[in-house]
Amino acid sequence: MIPVQITETLTIGDGHPLALIGGPCVIESEDFTLKMAEGIRKVCDRLHMPLIFKSSFDKANRTSIHSFRGQEIDIGLKILQRVKDDIGVPVLTDIHESYQAEMVAEVVDVLQIPAFLCRQTDLLLAAAATGRAVNVKKGQFLAPWDMKHAVEKLESGGTKNILLTERGTCFGYNTLVVDFRSLPQMREFGYPVVFDATHSVQMPGGQGHKSGGQRQFVPHLARAAAAIGIDALFMEIHENPDIALSDGPNMVPLAKLEAVLQQVLSVQAGLQQAAPVTLS
Repeated sequence: MIPVQITETLTIGDGHPLALIGGPCVIESEDFTLKMAEGIRKVCDRLHMPLIFKSSFDKANRTSIHSFRGQEIDIGLKILQRVKDDIGVPVLTDIHESYQAEMVAEVVDVLQIPAFLCRQTDLLLAAAATGRAVNVKKGQFLAPWDMKHAVEKLESGGTKNILLTERGTCFGYNTLVVDFRSLPQMREFGYPVVFDATHSVQMPGGQGHKSGGQRQFVPHLARAAAAIGIDALFMEIHENPDIALSDGPNMVPLAKLEAVLQQVLSVQAGLQQAAPVTLS
């Protein structure tokens, strides 16, 4: 596996600690974002778990035109820069348009390609050209083996700093299901894999004008992913998900985060102590 270098002190891949990619779905305000980053970092520090703080400056794929989308790009990037400077953690955010890649890469450590856009060639090439690590979420409409095309596009753009994320597959209307075979299948491409435990319990458009979710299943799916083997865990986290401006129904309450992560790390530790088994 090709390890992914996020910063001088943080690498994701075989032989490196399980990392958390976590934070509120969207940048609601500067004060709130800094408060959340500090709170999540304290949890990760206690667990000795590397953290990449995640929050989107813009959610361009909200269900309704009336939904809160976030901040203007310049404002969002200033807030993410403050997270880096004041809280001292690397940051990740989404890009939706090719022109955003270069500007966003001046601040963030990881560029994220949303699941709906994982086949957008120009977007992938623009992200690759920045030299930053790129996290590609597998589209809800794709088989895991089809992600090889996203990998090839990024490699052709000149990068091997690639993360591949499972976030659930469409299962009828307004529902997602996780096929955990996708994690070892995507790992065969030679790059670290990430499990998105919160979007995997999302119910797209499930509340009519916005998406619903079943956050009660997040701990179960996160433990299952750890048992199969992942290199990073993605979770959106909010101080009070019930009043969050985006994706509240599937986000993890900050007060519950440490307990959830403790379980995940315990599962991973048990897996590491067992001899690997291969069936043919």
